[in-house]
Amino acid sequence: MKRIFTLGFISACLFTTSFANAAVDAEVAYIFNSFSFLVHGFLVMLMAAGFCMLETGLVRAKNAVVQCAKNIGLYSIAGIMFAVVGYNLMYMDVSGWIGSFSIWGPSDKLEPLEGDYSSGSDWWFQMVFCATAASIVSGAVAERVKLSSFLIFVVVLCGFIYPIQGSWSWGGGYLSEAGFLDFAGSSIVHGVGGWAALTGAIILGARKGKYASDGSVNPMPGSNLPLATLGTFILWFGWFGFNGGSQLAMGSAADVSAISNIYINTNLAAAGGVVVAIILTMLFYKKTDLTMALNGALGGLVAITAEPLAPSPMLAIFIGAVGGLIVVLSIPMLDKFKVDDVVGAVPVHLFAGIWGTIAVVFSNSDANIGAQLYGILAIGAFTIIASSIVWYAIKIIIGIRVSEEQELEGVDVSEVGMEAYPDFKK
Repeated sequence: MKRIFTLGFISACLFTTSFANAAVDAEVAYIFNSFSFLVHGFLVMLMAAGFCMLETGLVRAKNAVVQCAKNIGLYSIAGIMFAVVGYNLMYMDVSGWIGSFSIWGPSDKLEPLEGDYSSGSDWWFQMVFCATAASIVSGAVAERVKLSSFLIFVVVLCGFIYPIQGSWSWGGGYLSEAGFLDFAGSSIVHGVGGWAALTGAIILGARKGKYASDGSVNPMPGSNLPLATLGTFILWFGWFGFNGGSQLAMGSAADVSAISNIYINTNLAAAGGVVVAIILTMLFYKKTDLTMALNGALGGLVAITAEPLAPSPMLAIFIGAVGGLIVVLSIPMLDKFKVDDVVGAVPVHLFAGIWGTIAVVFSNSDANIGAQLYGILAIGAFTIIASSIVWYAIKIIIGIRVSEEQELEGVDVSEVGMEAYPDFKK
C-alpha cells in the first residue's frame, strides 16, 4: 500500500511539473483571454449601476430621478458611439495622434486563428471603460444641468474626446512612444472624466443657494446615504474587473497570478483610502463623515488604477491612503473656489487620478516622472479645451442649465415629469 501511494505521489509530481512547464495551446489561450475580457467587462458594466446609486443617493430627493435617467442614457450612448466611431478612432491605424474614422465591426476568424483574443471581447471591455468616463461627469454637474444638454455632451465625449486621447497611449500613439504608463486608466479614463466634469461644473456655475454672499458654504445633504453606500460597494466590486481585466490576458499561469495580485492591491488601496478618510474626518470634525469615507474608498481605487500590479501590498495601501487624503483635503478646497461638485467627482477621479499616475514611478522601473507629467498635462489640456468648446456650443445653441424656478422645484419635475419619492415631502 505504501509503495502504491509513493508511486502515485511521484506520478502526480511529474504530471504537475510537466503541466507547469507545458506551453499553452494557442486556441486555449485565445479562449481564456477572450473570457477574461468578457467577464471583467461584465464587472465594469456593473459600475454603471454603482455610479447611478452613488449619485442618486448624494443628490437631493427632488433631483434623484434625473440622475437615474442620465446614467442609463449615458451608458447607452457610450455603447452606440464607441461602436459607430470611438473604438476605431482609439485603436485602428493610429498615426500618432488619431485613429481611423470608420465604423467598428467584429472581424474574428477561427480558421486560421488570428490574434490572441476575440476582437468582439476587446471592444466590449474597452466600451465599458468609455462609459465610465461619462459617468464621472454626471455627478459633478447634477441638480442644475439640462438632461438633453448633458446627453449631447456625452455623445461628443464618448465618440471623440475620450477615444482621441486614448489613442495617444493605449492605441500606441505619441504618449505611448514617449513612455507614458497608465495600466488601467487613472488619467486615460478617470482623469478625462474628471477634467470634463471640472470644466462643466465651472461653466454651469454653482447650484442656487450653495454659496452665501460672504463665501460660506450652505450644506445640501444627499437624500439617501444608504443608497450611496450601496453604490460605493458596487463600484468597489466592479473595480476588480476594471483593474484585473487590464492585465489583458488570462491565457497563462503567469497572467492568472498577476490578476490575483491586482485584485489584492486594488482592495488594499481602497481600504487605505477609507481608513485615512475616517481618521481625518474624526480629527477635523470630531465625527466620522460617511460621504468622505465613501469618496475615500473611490479615491484609493482611482489612485491604484494607474499601476495595480507592480506595487507591494504595503505600497498599495500607501497609494490608496494618499488618494483618500487628497479627497478629504480637496473637497473643501473646491468650495473655497466656489466650484460646486455635487458628489465629489473631481477630487476622486481627477486629483486622486493625477496622484496615482505619478505614483507609478514608485513601483514600475520602466516609468519616469517626466513622461508621466507629460501625459497628465497633454490629456488635461486636450480635455479642457475640447470639453469647453462643446459645453459652450451647447450653451449657445440650446442652453445647458435649467431655469432658477425649475432648479428650485427640482429637475425631476421639469426634466422627466416624475418624482423618486412621491409619498414623501422633499
